[in-house]
Amino acid sequence: MSLENKIMDQMKEAMKSKNQIALEALRAIKSEILLLKTSGANLEVSESQEIAMLQKLIKQRKEAAEQFSANGRTELAEKEIAQANVIQDFLPAQLSEEELEAKLKEIISKSGASSPADMGKVMGMASSELAGKAEGKLIAATVKKLLS
Repeated sequence: MSLENKIMDQMKEAMKSKNQIALEALRAIKSEILLLKTSGANLEVSESQEIAMLQKLIKQRKEAAEQFSANGRTELAEKEIAQANVIQDFLPAQLSEEELEAKLKEIISKSGASSPADMGKVMGMASSELAGKAEGKLIAATVKKLLS
């Protein structure tokens, strides 16, 4: 089942259960899918584009939550975090820190990287291989730790 179909099914469920937070998050995903479809020549959205779009939406929600928290608006921050959690459910399962470290060690040995100067080469390979399975900041921090 495509992401768009899953979103539509979840939206119906959220409407029936009157779950406003989930409904808002699902509408945001649907809107982004429509933007992706109409932005380019291809009308079919690839899985990698879907994952990147979902990660972008989660990042936006988390950044908004940080801003709301910093300004003392905890109720709005909690709403943003709840929406990020709804969106997170559509991403592939995230790797644990141990699994991520093992995968990155494998990538480092494949690339022949040995120093922090090789971080760009490792990050390029890691970003494509681990897309959607781990957050970019976490990948970068782990690569930096492993190369130093």
